[in-house]
Amino acid sequence: MLRQWRTLRATSQMKLSLDTGISQRYISFIESGRSTPTRETLMSVVEALDVPLRERNSLLLAAGYAPVFSEGRWNAAEMQTLTRAIERTLRQHEPFPAVVMDRYWDVLLTNDSAPRFFNAFMDLSSRPTPRNLLDLLFDPLGMRPFILNWETLARSLLQRVQRESVGRVVDERTRQLLTRLREYPQVKPEPVSHIAPVSPVIGYSFRWREHALNYFSMVTTVGSPSAVAAQEMRIECMFPADTATEELHSTVIATCRE
Repeated sequence: MLRQWRTLRATSQMKLSLDTGISQRYISFIESGRSTPTRETLMSVVEALDVPLRERNSLLLAAGYAPVFSEGRWNAAEMQTLTRAIERTLRQHEPFPAVVMDRYWDVLLTNDSAPRFFNAFMDLSSRPTPRNLLDLLFDPLGMRPFILNWETLARSLLQRVQRESVGRVVDERTRQLLTRLREYPQVKPEPVSHIAPVSPVIGYSFRWREHALNYFSMVTTVGSPSAVAAQEMRIECMFPADTATEELHSTVIATCRE
């Protein structure tokens, strides 16, 4: 398992030895099964390889140790302090949409404005829960008909699913998500070799009645997480990209479907 992560990170045993202070010979013995690392040694190695918390637990179990990082749900008791802080962040972002998603873009929490905004375009209640933000945007029966910058946005989001995956690893469920998104009509992903650098923001342009609404979106993750759910959370906040959109936004929210 360590060899797989080292290969994934394109890290030699020598470099890993220099990064951790553990001898290259001992790292080789661990990978070949000739030595069992102590918990402290193993934690040093996975930290150097930037292994996601969920996979660190798996490595600990494989080495015969109990998992260190909680794998409870995002709304578990031990997550209450973080959850309250995130809820406050969502409220402070009113009247603009803000959502909290898991690693697969399933929506966990929203502020009041998020569903009101989407309901101005479609009947959000017809969508199954948990709602997936990407399905909502890609589906021709969802937000897709109202997106003006569709080709640019679709390409950007597909790239982000891959590049923003937890630990920069596209797992099986992420591959299934990508496959599902590419099966929607009018999705034209570029070859990997043609993928452009990721912008720090995501631009959305929507058609609402005769108006164009322009927003940019910023995605925030939890710094120094100590639980799996915390590491896999992302908070996406939409901001008006111009004065006209900012002035019209309150009207859009006011006319949403109940």
